[in-house]
Amino acid sequence: MKVHGNAALGPAGRLALVEAIESGMTFRAAAAALNVAPATAHRWWHRWREAGHEERRRGLWLEDRSSCPRRQPRRLSAAEEKPILRARRETNLGPGRLAGICRRSRSTIWKVLHRHGLSRRRRADRGTYRRYEWSRPGALLHVDVARLARFERPGHAVTGVRDKTGAEKRALWATSTSTA
Repeated sequence: MKVHGNAALGPAGRLALVEAIESGMTFRAAAAALNVAPATAHRWWHRWREAGHEERRRGLWLEDRSSCPRRQPRRLSAAEEKPILRARRETNLGPGRLAGICRRSRSTIWKVLHRHGLSRRRRADRGTYRRYEWSRPGALLHVDVARLARFERPGHAVTGVRDKTGAEKRALWATSTSTA
């Protein structure tokens, strides 16, 4: 049985908790004995009481319940989902664009697509590339040109000396350019 990662009690601990309460201990005392909250003791006691004879015998009441909601009154029906799915297959648009077409909110459309396994769009076919050939090697020459800053002297990253401030450097630069 798969137990939730943050569960304080495993199946054996849950059974021991119920047996402690059955023997006459209070919820608070049984919870303290097994180092859990009284609310946890209360929860597992009531799950044991609500379980039928067959569920108790097979230990089904010990399993974690799904966190999925038991009812979703605002969920779209299959007939309401059909236009969304058809539009997705025909256009391959995302939820934001389908919202304008189908007149539903983007989040609703995403939930429908996710539920049906269509939330990830198909990868587009690889485009064809224009190939080119040249008559001889070196006929195509490519040159990158970039303007780089002019350095008066190596900076502190190289020399480790931080003796001039930015203002001193600017003043020094201004005097050197005015004399030239």
